[in-house]
Amino acid sequence: MLTYSSTRGGGDKINAAKAIIKGIAEDKGLFVPSEIPKLKVPVEELAGKTYQEIAEIVIGQFFDDFTEEEIKHCVYSAYDSKFAAEEIAPIAKIGAEDPAYILELYHGKTAAFKDMALSILPYLLTTAMKKENETAQIAILTATSGDTGKAALEGFADVPNTQIIVFFPEEGVSEVQKRQMITQEGENTHVFAIRGNFDDAQTGVKNIFADGDFAQDLLEKGYKLSSANSINIGRLVPQVAYYVYSYAKLVEVGEIKAGEKINITVPTGNFGNILAAYYAMEMGIPVNRFICASNENKVLTDFINSGIYNAEREFHITNSPSMDILISSNLERLLYHLSGMNGDEIKAYMKSLDREKKYEVSGEIMKKLQCFFGGFADQNKTLTAIGEVYDNNGYLMDTHTAVAYSVYKDYVRETGDKTKTIIASTASPYKFAAAVSHGIGLDIEISDFHYVESLYDETKVPVPEGLKDLDKKEIRHKDIIEVSRMKDYVWNSLK
Repeated sequence: MLTYSSTRGGGDKINAAKAIIKGIAEDKGLFVPSEIPKLKVPVEELAGKTYQEIAEIVIGQFFDDFTEEEIKHCVYSAYDSKFAAEEIAPIAKIGAEDPAYILELYHGKTAAFKDMALSILPYLLTTAMKKENETAQIAILTATSGDTGKAALEGFADVPNTQIIVFFPEEGVSEVQKRQMITQEGENTHVFAIRGNFDDAQTGVKNIFADGDFAQDLLEKGYKLSSANSINIGRLVPQVAYYVYSYAKLVEVGEIKAGEKINITVPTGNFGNILAAYYAMEMGIPVNRFICASNENKVLTDFINSGIYNAEREFHITNSPSMDILISSNLERLLYHLSGMNGDEIKAYMKSLDREKKYEVSGEIMKKLQCFFGGFADQNKTLTAIGEVYDNNGYLMDTHTAVAYSVYKDYVRETGDKTKTIIASTASPYKFAAAVSHGIGLDIEISDFHYVESLYDETKVPVPEGLKDLDKKEIRHKDIIEVSRMKDYVWNSLK
């Protein structure tokens, strides 16, 4: 059976169920598996399988303390009619010469890729609680740069024996994203805007998790903290499934041959989505290069190219706000694997990041990082990519996908590498309707919600059900708080 331990070397090895419940380790490290399992079904035999069948295999191999029946229950409860696309994660081919394959991960209820994992996490968590005879209520504590918050709220709303508390930056999300969160229904949902950016929210959440006295006080109150961020291994592992599925699908439709290597391009903020692609490669999916696409907050681009992670820099609010991040938490997991699972080494890097806002990795890690390419697109390049793809292909993409597409095109020009490439498309264009409208040359409108209407009138791309009439819903969560008060608001939310 796989065990899970902290990236920073502390604590005991535990099973998957306990790791999912805990969310983050006592030493502030992230849980990682003792090994990344190899696919038990050959890649060529995955072609033709449904998304649910592949998810069962992938998730079941990582969480092997769950029974087959438990995994099946979680998978088929999550990936059902709540997704607008029957295939769950369809692939769109754009371009005739050197085509790219857009992996659409936004057909869930909140129109963002976070639904792919946060639709199943409540089932994994409640199953884990039963397995571990957990009697306390679980309090889900999450920081969001826009999409995680709504997807987590939607997934956990009114789930028995859970409460969910979400913090988001007041000025750092789109109008649509904000309205999705502050109108959220559910007696167990609590949403707070903070005066600060996503990194402030994420650091605040991590500090709350690291406060042992506070955790004990909450336990006496009947609550145990857990997380729905991708720091939770239960959030990360389900994302591996869609990269395995996308490869199998390309084999199935004859776009690649089994065993042929592909590239994977991911618009990257907190590094969880691209880390899931790396895990898919380690499971057995043939990958040539990971193309890590950033916006103007290009801390990852600079790190991949230099080996120096430096968060001491200007923070930019951009038209791809879910990537407006300077502390990419899941990079810690990759470094742990590349270091040969050296917890002391990772602990030293993270201590340096906490104290000095920077660290430099070893030459050995830099050698292993060569399978990653780092690039970035500024806001103008993002809008240009949206316009070019729409004009040339009739395909409408959101700003984050456009960042990925722009960096992918730069990569091909720079390297001449024509390896077939999957691009992770992380959100519906309607979630960022103003910027997308500007990209295709539409006139200025009053608000994001007017842009949604004009974008539909122009393109006839269907508006996701969850975004319709969003501006007419009752605002239920109105608090705007200081970062220093986050712990107080967690305490007061849990009656």
